[in-house]
Amino acid sequence: MLLKRCDSNGKKADFIEDPKYPLFSRKSLINISRYEDLFLQIVLIISNLQRQIKTMTKDLTSELKSTLSKRIMVLDGAMGTTIRGYELSEADARGDRFKSNHEDLLNNGDILSLTRPDVIADIHKRFYEAGSDICETNTFSGTVLAQSEFFIEDPRKTGGKKDPDFFDREVLNNAQLQDLVWELNIQSVKLAKQEAERVGNATGRKRYVAGAIGPLTVSLTNLADPNDPSFRAVTFDQVKQTYRHQIDALIEADCDILMVETIFDSLNAKAALVAIKESGTKAPVIISAAVGRGGETMISAQKVEALWNTFAHIKPLAIGLNCSLGPDLMEPFLRDLGKAATTNISCYPNAGLPNPLAPTGFDLEPGHMHDYIAGFADSDLLNLAGGCCGNTPEHIAAIAKAVEGKAPRQVPVLD
Repeated sequence: MLLKRCDSNGKKADFIEDPKYPLFSRKSLINISRYEDLFLQIVLIISNLQRQIKTMTKDLTSELKSTLSKRIMVLDGAMGTTIRGYELSEADARGDRFKSNHEDLLNNGDILSLTRPDVIADIHKRFYEAGSDICETNTFSGTVLAQSEFFIEDPRKTGGKKDPDFFDREVLNNAQLQDLVWELNIQSVKLAKQEAERVGNATGRKRYVAGAIGPLTVSLTNLADPNDPSFRAVTFDQVKQTYRHQIDALIEADCDILMVETIFDSLNAKAALVAIKESGTKAPVIISAAVGRGGETMISAQKVEALWNTFAHIKPLAIGLNCSLGPDLMEPFLRDLGKAATTNISCYPNAGLPNPLAPTGFDLEPGHMHDYIAGFADSDLLNLAGGCCGNTPEHIAAIAKAVEGKAPRQVPVLD
């Protein structure tokens, strides 16, 4: 049924609403004054419907919960650590496309999805072949806020300031940066999915792709100006907007899971999870926090029980800990989280603490990670296991062997 109405400016507009299909509750609005060509209207209508179908039908939660109730699933390892093994140069990171970029790009691992897709695809392949059931996309910094560090001139170099006005003017509404970040996320999902399908078909075991949604270089919690305790460089809505842009791209590319990870600021993470909810997607969500030596989530300083209470209403597929600590220091906090959480527990610690003299930059070798993770499994602490910084495909192969045949943690049920 086609209803003729007017938009807020009084211009004639078409709303599409069909009572036969109540799932399509959102009306698609097209200003006829802007789109006079009927063909363009039809194309936009189809595009809107396709996107709604994709967000409403993608739901692997039951499938993944079933698998997690039967065995401990394996996550992948550290993208940055593994990239380091390819000994890439600044020229490799830039490629021809970003040859004249004013900032160095070698530390921007996400950009390699565009400039060295062969390397990123090979890393996914190696992790899947090592035993990973789930690999994360190369989008840890795949937001306009994070990527602006590499593509937008820092105003502080010329006496300016990073504040909400700057981010609105130069970053969030920068069409070129938005298009670049969208492309980066789409391509990153494609690279992971092609290897998931190839290895899955070869081994007869389904593999999954998790859209990596990492932390930002700005914080909603942390004090940004000691002379003005109320000042924050960004607003909640701006953080939500940047995450929503990334989430929409990950959904568009058809990733299986959304993974809000390495949380050091719970308020930033809450903005990401609000964005996920508002997107309408049914994709399962994994939440993972980085904790300090006292078990606090870094800047926001929540202990793990408070972390669970903050996000329990999301009903995530799993909640867990990653990064910041090695498995030995992480274990007591993992136990605390397991006592509180009524969902699956994930754990992918660093390979020990940083050590610049070690080949990977971290102390623990594959055999060490095998023994620690095997102990976690024997103690009924795990549903998903993997590795963060310092963990190569060889580490993940050892972790996969460590949990093979071991029973997963039984998820507690509240009375």
